[in-house]
Amino acid sequence: MPDRRSARAARLVDALTEHHLDALLVTGRANIRYITGFSGSSALLLVTARDSVLITDFRYQTQVGAEVGDLVRVRVEATSLWDGLWAELGQFPGRAVIGFGSAHVTHREFQRFLDDAAGARWQWRPQGDIVEGMRESKDEGEVALIEQAAGMATRALANALQQVRAGITELEIAGILEKALRDEGSEAHPFETIVASGPRSALPHARASRRVVESGDLLLLDFGAEYGGYCSDVTRTVVVGRASDEVRGLYDIVRVANERAARAVHAGMTGSDADAVARDYISAAGFGGDFGHSLGHGIGLEVHEAPRLARTAAAKLPADTVVTIEPGIYRPEWGGVRIEDDVYLSADGPRLLTDFTHELLELSA
Repeated sequence: MPDRRSARAARLVDALTEHHLDALLVTGRANIRYITGFSGSSALLLVTARDSVLITDFRYQTQVGAEVGDLVRVRVEATSLWDGLWAELGQFPGRAVIGFGSAHVTHREFQRFLDDAAGARWQWRPQGDIVEGMRESKDEGEVALIEQAAGMATRALANALQQVRAGITELEIAGILEKALRDEGSEAHPFETIVASGPRSALPHARASRRVVESGDLLLLDFGAEYGGYCSDVTRTVVVGRASDEVRGLYDIVRVANERAARAVHAGMTGSDADAVARDYISAAGFGGDFGHSLGHGIGLEVHEAPRLARTAAAKLPADTVVTIEPGIYRPEWGGVRIEDDVYLSADGPRLLTDFTHELLELSA
């Protein structure tokens, strides 16, 4: 795939003029990786119109060269990254307006700006979404990586389900699934694997517990894979043993809501209109009050990123974004069903990246 980093760096420099900045400090790990390719855990990226410098520490002096090359200047600090930043900023000839990503700066770090920023020479200005906005639309290389991660996730699910049975715990199932993900080549678990059985499947973000799975239980599995730094996010709900008519009826409502949204959501519609495609169908079936979260979110270098598909999301979905479609119904003390897919919103329409059946699976008890 073509290397897009130089073009991204150039777009970021152009954004300085647009936002009336002399420099931009990038601190979020995903943002730094998007611009430079550096995947280490300790870095600051300072972007100016004439120069960009990536500041990291001794642990990464070999890795940074291999990943970044000559895209930006690299400074390896023996003590503190912030010492390196003040030294770089000290080269500005006069007063400078410096933007920073407010979503990734802690209060303690902001206090550093106030305490160490050479008096009134540097004016710090929060900028919430410059790089995040660039990341919303994916190029073909990014889509290919997400699709690879999606394939890893669905193949791992197929393998793991063969080992799931009544009498083992949710924690054991999480271990089986996470091993299957590693066996498929997943570089990491993008988020804590959710395994929830029986009545606990009504908890949308349940943590795997020591509960023993019983015959007839709903089993909700929400997990992902990571490949080349890019994430997938998949949910399927199955039944261990035989499914009751009530379970089948509720499952079919969620399945149809998922499939309708995956076909209808497209670039240019608002996040709220996208959410309504699934929500209106579930509400018409009488379960609107049991679908309490949003329809989905963007996915890429982070498992949750812009854009949002939610009742309150007025922004339009950009072309070439990848989003999740994850309607659900949750009934306390009874259980819940969620079906989640990753969908690429191309200029030609939506394309499903997660290739796994939507039919209700009944596992041997």
